[in-house]
Amino acid sequence: MEELEIQDYARQLFYAHGAKAIAEAAQKAASLEEKGESDQAITWRRVEAALHEILGPPQS
Repeated sequence: MEELEIQDYARQLFYAHGAKAIAEAAQKAASLEEKGESDQAITWRRVEAALHEILGPPQS
């Protein structure tokens, strides 16, 4: 998946699920890693990273 597609998918996931989207992406990646589907897990880790960028750094 291209970087623009990752960013677009992350935005869609964020708009649909809010801050919970990060946890959902992480869970999906972990599940795929357990199943040995490393290529798909890497994609989900990229989506997770893009979601972190969307939310920005934690604020106090």
